[in-house]
Amino acid sequence: MLRDGVARFIEEYARRIAPPLRCGFRVTALRQMSGTSRLAVDTEPFSLEATNVVVATGPYQEPSIPGCSVALPAATYQLTANRYTNSDQLPPGRVLVVGSGASGYQIADDLLQSGRDVYLSVGRHRRVPRRYRGKDFGWWQDKMGLGERIAESVPGGVLPPLLTGVNGGRDVDLRRRAQDGMMLVGSLRGIDAGRLFFAPDLEANLTKGDEGILGFTRLVDEFIAQHGLIAPEDPQVSPTSVATISSTVDLDLRAAGITSVIWATGYRYDFSWIKCPALTESGEPIHRRGVTSIPGVYFLGLPLLHKIKSSFLWGVGDDAAYLAEHIADRA
Repeated sequence: MLRDGVARFIEEYARRIAPPLRCGFRVTALRQMSGTSRLAVDTEPFSLEATNVVVATGPYQEPSIPGCSVALPAATYQLTANRYTNSDQLPPGRVLVVGSGASGYQIADDLLQSGRDVYLSVGRHRRVPRRYRGKDFGWWQDKMGLGERIAESVPGGVLPPLLTGVNGGRDVDLRRRAQDGMMLVGSLRGIDAGRLFFAPDLEANLTKGDEGILGFTRLVDEFIAQHGLIAPEDPQVSPTSVATISSTVDLDLRAAGITSVIWATGYRYDFSWIKCPALTESGEPIHRRGVTSIPGVYFLGLPLLHKIKSSFLWGVGDDAAYLAEHIADRA
């Protein structure tokens, strides 16, 4: 589904269930009311009382920017991925995008297609095919039950899939982008006196990313064979061959002509407005399948809240139904 289709889906859903929506108000606090079991939700113009509150604000609240960003020269234009719209908002000159997740790659690709000279700092990532054997990656993930895996069964350190939906969706291929002119460097490890320092891990990160796409297509092939499915044959996926990959480990910003740095280095939670003891000292929600120890306080839509699919539009419904039943039992 393309962007406009997603927006239309949400608008039609709101019209269909016709909830009493209050839009445009910033919530400033969620707190327990003194001497009662009820909760107070404070907004800038007014406060509400509630027996139950579901916090469904998602995981992408505050961009996580490396501390070394403060060492960039004052003249360097800095931007986070959530603030990027198009290449025209950047000053003339080369651009460094830090982060090889979906946002980082998509921004670097957009800049390249806009005619900008762009560096991409490549860290650990997991490539997957946008489409394979006639179906989208998400279709196969659902069909094979991969989204149903319980959070506790998922090994630590599993990376989100590196995908793009541009032009209806196509595979991400960093090596091919290097052939097209994107300048790839390893993961950023420091900045000092106008110089950028990169780890010598570019080839290792590219190889690890390739393992992701090879592993997923192998899973699909095995699933098709085991279940006797009829699916069109696709050419065997193999990494694009590149004669040389940059071994650059440091760059002088001025000499390289880099005038802008875009940070696509992920996000962190910002639940500082929650005044109930439902968070760890570092601000992480404390819950079990969205249910906290504070009566009436719930979380929904977080990554791995219960299953792999918990933070996706197509998967959040199971968790919502579970919380609705829990709330109904409380009543």
